[in-house]
Amino acid sequence: MQNNLRKLVTIGAKSSVLIGFRSNFGLLGTFGNRAYSTQHEADLVVIGSGPGGYVTAIKAAQLGFKTISVEKEPTLGGTCLNVGCIPSKALLNNSHYYHMAHSGELASRGINVSNVELDLEKLMGEKSKAVKALTGGIAQLFKKNKVDVVRGYGTITSPNEVSVQTEGGVETIRTQNIIIATGSEVTPFPGIEIDEERIVSSTGALKLQEVPKNMLVIGAGVIGLELGSVWSRLGAEVTAIDFLDVIGGVGMDTEVSKSFQKILAKQGLKFKLGYKVTGASRSGDTVNVSLEKKDGSSKEDVSADVVLVSVGRRPYTQNLGLESVGIVLDDKGRIPVNGRFQTIVPSIYAIGDVIHGPMLAHKAEDEGIICVEGLKGGHVHIDYNCVPSVVYTHPEVAWVGKSEEQLKAEGVEYKVGKFPFLANSRAKTNNDTDGFVKVLADKATDRILGTHLIGPGAGELVNEAALAMEYGASAEDVARVCHAHPTCAEALREANLAAYCGKPINF
Repeated sequence: MQNNLRKLVTIGAKSSVLIGFRSNFGLLGTFGNRAYSTQHEADLVVIGSGPGGYVTAIKAAQLGFKTISVEKEPTLGGTCLNVGCIPSKALLNNSHYYHMAHSGELASRGINVSNVELDLEKLMGEKSKAVKALTGGIAQLFKKNKVDVVRGYGTITSPNEVSVQTEGGVETIRTQNIIIATGSEVTPFPGIEIDEERIVSSTGALKLQEVPKNMLVIGAGVIGLELGSVWSRLGAEVTAIDFLDVIGGVGMDTEVSKSFQKILAKQGLKFKLGYKVTGASRSGDTVNVSLEKKDGSSKEDVSADVVLVSVGRRPYTQNLGLESVGIVLDDKGRIPVNGRFQTIVPSIYAIGDVIHGPMLAHKAEDEGIICVEGLKGGHVHIDYNCVPSVVYTHPEVAWVGKSEEQLKAEGVEYKVGKFPFLANSRAKTNNDTDGFVKVLADKATDRILGTHLIGPGAGELVNEAALAMEYGASAEDVARVCHAHPTCAEALREANLAAYCGKPINF
C-alpha cells in the first residue's frame, strides 16, 4: 500500500469512529460535507475516543501516523467527559458554593446572604455547558491534528482490519495497527435492576430532576462518595452502604479513610459499613433495600426515594471481535498485554480501563502516549506507583504511592511525617483546616514511598508529590525546596520535613 493512503484508526473508551479522507484515487463518497470511502487505509486505528483514546489518536497524528478514531457515541470524549469525571466535578464545585451560602458558612465569614434558593435546572445546565464545551474541544483538536473520525460501532475482523457499523452501512478500515481504548462501564449489581429514575447508576445520578428527600448509596468508594456528597449538599439525607469496614475503596490509606469518614459525617452523610445488600425493589416512588451484616448477625430493611448503585466499573469489550483474532480475556474481563501494551496479536494493542491497573483517565492518557511512542521506536515505560488518585469531595482526598498498610504487608521499613492543615497559615486564613498531609519515606534511604493528603487543594498538591516520586526524591529533597508563603503547599513541605528529621517548623 502506498504510504499516503495509510490511516491510523484508534479504538478507545467505549467508542467507535471513522472519518473519510481524500486518496490518490479521488473522492469515493461523502460523509456530511466530507469525502470518504467505504474502505479506508490507515497506519493506526484507535477504537474509542475517551481520554485514553482521543489523546492516543492526537499523539499518534503528531508523530506522523495516519490516524482514524472510531467512536460509537454521538459525541467524543467517552464516559469521562460525557457522563463521568467532567459533569460530576461541575456538580461538586457548584453544589459546594450552594452549600456555603445555604448552610451559613458564608455568614460566618462576614458575608450575609438571604433567601438562598437552589435552581437545579440551571445547575444542571452549567454542567451540560461544561460537557459540551470540552467534547466540542476534542473535535477541534482532531481537526487541528488531522485525526479522522468514523462514527459507528467498531469490530475487529482481522489483525489489520476494523469493521465499523455506521448509520449508513458498514465501513471497513485496513490498518497497520489497532489500539483498543474502549474504557469501562458500570458494574451491574446482581438482582437489582437500574431504571435511571429511582434506582440509578452514576449516569442517572448526574441528571436527577429533583433533589430526593433521602438517598441510599450502595458502595462507599470514590464515585459513590462524590455523588453522594453532591446530593447531600443540595439537601438530601444520604446514607452510604458498604461491605467493607472503611470508606474510599482500594488504595486509600486507612488513617486517611477514617478521618475522611468523620469529616463527611460532620457534613451530614451517614454510613452503614460492614453490610451487604441482599436485594432492592421499587414500589411507586420508593425503593426498599434489604441489608444484612456481613457476619450474618442481623438483617434490616431500609427505604429511600433514590438508590444509587455504585459498586465499581468493569472493562468494556462487548462485541469488539476479540475472539475472532484469538484474544482471550483474563479472569477480571481485562485484555492481557505485555510491557508495550501489545496483545497476543502483534498488531493489536490495548490501553486504559480494558487492561490491568487503576481505572483512571490520566492513567489511560499516559498509556496511550507511551504506546504510540513505542510504535515509533521510542522507550516504553510507566511507573504505576506514581499514578495519583483523587476524590473530589470537600475536603479533597488524594494519594500517590504506597499506603502504610501496603508497606507493612510488603515488610518495608518506613518512617512517617505528618502535618495538619490546622497549623497551615493559608488553610487557617481560609477557614478550611480539616485534614492533614502524610508522607511515608524509606527508613534507610529517606526515599519517598507514598504521600497521602486530605484537605484543601489535595488534588492539586498530590501532583507535586507524584513528580517527586517519579524522579526518586527523598523527603529531605522536598523539605529543602523553597515553597511560596502563604500556601497550602507548605503543609506538604512540612510533612516531608517531619519525615526527614522528625521536626516540622510550624507544629
